[in-house]
Amino acid sequence: MGRRIIPLLFALWLVNFLDRANVGFAALQMNEELQLSPAVYGFGAGAFFFGYLALEVPANMLLLRYGARRWIARIAITWGIVSMAQALVVGPTSFVAVRVALGFAEAGFLPAMLYYLTLWFPAERRAKAIGQAMSANVIAIVVGAPLSGLMLTYLDGMAGLGGWQWLFVVEGALAVVLGFVTLRSLTERPAEARWLAEEERSWLVARMAEDATAAGAQGHHSLKDALRLPIVYLLGALYFCWGIGFYGVTLWAPQIVAQLSSGSMLQTSLLTAVPFALGAVAVILNGRHSDRTGERRWHVTIPLLTGALGLAAGSVVPGAAASFAALCVTVVGVSAGLGVFWSVPSQFLVGRAAAGGLAVINTISSFSGFCGPYLVGFVRGSTGSFTAAMVVLGASAGVAALLSVVVLRQLRPAGAKTPAAARAGLPEGDPVA
Repeated sequence: MGRRIIPLLFALWLVNFLDRANVGFAALQMNEELQLSPAVYGFGAGAFFFGYLALEVPANMLLLRYGARRWIARIAITWGIVSMAQALVVGPTSFVAVRVALGFAEAGFLPAMLYYLTLWFPAERRAKAIGQAMSANVIAIVVGAPLSGLMLTYLDGMAGLGGWQWLFVVEGALAVVLGFVTLRSLTERPAEARWLAEEERSWLVARMAEDATAAGAQGHHSLKDALRLPIVYLLGALYFCWGIGFYGVTLWAPQIVAQLSSGSMLQTSLLTAVPFALGAVAVILNGRHSDRTGERRWHVTIPLLTGALGLAAGSVVPGAAASFAALCVTVVGVSAGLGVFWSVPSQFLVGRAAAGGLAVINTISSFSGFCGPYLVGFVRGSTGSFTAAMVVLGASAGVAALLSVVVLRQLRPAGAKTPAAARAGLPEGDPVA
């Protein structure tokens, strides 16, 4: 089952984050051509989240009405079209406006994907599954870095468009294509999975019903239930602090590397891929180990502390090589716990509460997607370097680590059922694999 579902979700997440983060590579040409200052670029890059925040919760209520397959497909097609429209930007005002519109288009994507995974993967397998799919967030930079470098270098001037414009057109078109593939290929629920054997399908339906019963025993079924839970807001606050570091580094990484290397745009893009390749491996391994042990809190906290230390080191170590090594440590740290964190809400939320609760957490945390890039741009514009900005991002990651120690302590262990018990009655061939 994982081999059937995860590749498509991975591709969707990869193109989603590619379209969200490609502005960082486009900026290598675009900022000079459009006369965008560091502060204006940081504001515009983060303005995406104004639109994203505005429609996040309503989008996920519509998810329940139309179903995950159609809703995820609609989001992908819409964001692809708007992403291509970024090629039409002519100055600061249109840059900010299109970034906000892209946020409107993408609203609800992450919670919809997470909600879909809760319908298919048992609790004790969920962190690994989410980690595998969400590793696309960092692999997007690994793929996008050389791809962007090639387009910026070799497509510049083709058909009268700049390389940065081709970047938006090509990567936006990928999202549109994937949207139609999703509409055709994604199966809504396990009960509809005709590609599973009857025995496998029956086992999976029963197993997911057990999880729903266990989570539902806590009484959190409706949106109103989710809105009344303090832990929903605490998780949002945790991920907000985390996101300041994650998005601050991610959307500025190409320019940080450019300052360190002084190489060509293609060389800068290839170097930028290195820390994110390491981050992708960390996401998968950390999620797998978390599922194996059933432990969540320290699988979030330790990576965050690592990221905070990497950011702190990056602000003081001398030399380009040491600074690049610190950037690698930072990206590994702020990335590794992603899958584990997003497996937590489904331990106590089901149905409408799950869809709404995930949206609330993501709404609160998504404001960090504006704050992180803008803070880096503002501080860099004021000081002329990234040093002070790294200190601010590191402090935020440190606060997130402290919050994770406190907030995640009150949760029951994930997969309280041992792996052997969870697999009782499992048909030969393991449909979840």
